[in-house]
Formats: sequence, C-alpha cells, structure tokens
Amino acid sequence: MSTAAPGDASPPLLEARRVVRRFPGVTALDGVSLAVAPGELLGLVGPDGAGKTTLIRALTGLIDIDAGEVLVDGVPWRRAPADAREQLGYMPQQFALYGDLSIDENLNFFGHLFGLSRADYKERRARLLAITQLEKAHDRPAGALSGGMYKKLAIACALLHRPRVLVLDEPTNGVDPVSRREVWALLYEFVAEGMGVLVSTPYMDEAARCGRVCLLSGGRVLTEGEPTALVRDCIDVVLEARASSSDRAPLDAFLESHAGVVAVTPAGERIRALVEPAHEEAVRAGLAALGAAVVRSVPDFEDLYFSLAARKQREAEAA
Repeated sequence: MSTAAPGDASPPLLEARRVVRRFPGVTALDGVSLAVAPGELLGLVGPDGAGKTTLIRALTGLIDIDAGEVLVDGVPWRRAPADAREQLGYMPQQFALYGDLSIDENLNFFGHLFGLSRADYKERRARLLAITQLEKAHDRPAGALSGGMYKKLAIACALLHRPRVLVLDEPTNGVDPVSRREVWALLYEFVAEGMGVLVSTPYMDEAARCGRVCLLSGGRVLTEGEPTALVRDCIDVVLEARASSSDRAPLDAFLESHAGVVAVTPAGERIRALVEPAHEEAVRAGLAALGAAVVRSVPDFEDLYFSLAARKQREAEAA
C-alpha cells in the first residue's frame, strides 16, 4: 500500500545511494540504492543473509558505511546526525523493552528518553495506545504480553517522538498469523497519514502487502518495483508435477539434475518447478516419461525471487 502518487515531486524521506559495507572476508552491501517516499510502504525482501539487517543498521546510523551515502529528508547522515535521528523511528528485530515494567511504564521511559514535554507525551501516549489497541492492557508488564502485543508496544515506543519515517527490521518474525495481520494494518494507518515506512521481511508472501518492494540477495538489489507488476513480468515458467505413485524421488532427482530447472519446491502432493522457458518442453517430456501429470501454474513472489537470484548468479559466474 502506498499513498505516494507516481512521479510525486516530494523528496525521499530516507535514501541510500550506492551504499557499500564490508566485514572481514565479505561484502555485506555492494552498492545498494533505495528510497522511501512520504506516504509509502517499501518492503525490503530477502532470505536470511541477504543483507537486510546490515542495510537497515546503515540507514539508521548504527553502523558506518565504507562507500556511498545515506540521506534522511535530503540531508546526509554524516552532516547532521542529530537531525536525522529526530526524523527516524527504528524497531530492530529484538526490541529491548523492560519486561518487568508495564506498558505505561515502558512508554513513559521512552518518552523521557526522547525528551518529550508532559503535554506532548500525554497526547502521544493516548494516540498510540488507541491505534495499537493496547489501552485495556496499559498496566500489564511487557514480559507478560503476547508476541503480537509486544511488537505493537515496541512500535508505539519507536513512534513517541513523531518521526517522519519508520524503519522496522522483520517486525512480524515470531508472531502468530492474526498478530501479523494486525501489525500490517497498523503500518497501513501510518502510511495513510503520510509517514514513510521501510519494513524488512524474509516472508515472500508479505511482499504483496507493500506498495513497492526492493529484493535483496547477497548484498545486492535484484530488482525493485510494484509487487504485482514484478511477478507478472517473471520470465521463467512454473510447472507443477504430480507423481503417479507415492514415490516422488524419481521426479525430484530428474528436476534437481536438469540444467534448465531454476528451483524445486514441494507444493502439497505436487512438486513445483521453476523452469527456463527454453527448457519447458524438455522438462515436460522428462516428467511425463516418469509417469507424472504436469500442469502450468501462475508464478508467485517466491518464484520471482528464485528466478532473479539465479540469473544474477549466472551473470556473476560469466563475468
């Protein structure tokens, strides 16, 4: 979801320009660029190890970068770090709430940390407890909250100082499906109010919830754009095969060894194979020879990711 109109002249609230970050023996970020506009929900999507957390830590000033530039509301981090921090709300994967303090006490602590006046804190507390639906539990210890409630309290604490852009690192990790929906509904409300939101996730199904996505792999951007359009433009073909018996081992072996098969995943009683278009007929014939029933399926976001990652890998090997 995004309320930012195409071609909107508003400058990005948060921007990375060709950011590079190296650790001993590995380049964690290799020239990454992205931008978050006002009223936009940008998803940073990729599996564990793709570089999502490193990028978020670079964007929020928690680690230095080796090359490139990070800007907050058009101003480089290095030039005005104090101003940048005021514009940012950040929720890491493991947000450090005080478990023995109540919801109210945690909010009060972070209010003092941000230097809010009593009047500002009172107004923000009421607003955030209402929007997160935590009013009735305001006196409950944070350590006694469910995973979803804990995440919502963490978001509330990160928003106390009225940041213009909110950055969340895998906010739905470890919470139940209902709580995941509640967290996303909360983010939509912030976006509707004009806030820029950057959220990282390893869950490919969550990509469709974003107005725009940036796919990250091996510290590099694979592609970015509107989720539906990206999936629609997926080049590779998805075939689903059902074995004629309960033994799927021959099908697995054939698909895993075929050079034209990009990825293989189980799909209930079927096997889902992502196949290069030039090899579709050969793969179909090979599966049929093994007695499998084969149908074409619609690509999803996970298929798109595997397709792009495989192509990027082949390009790197050929270079």
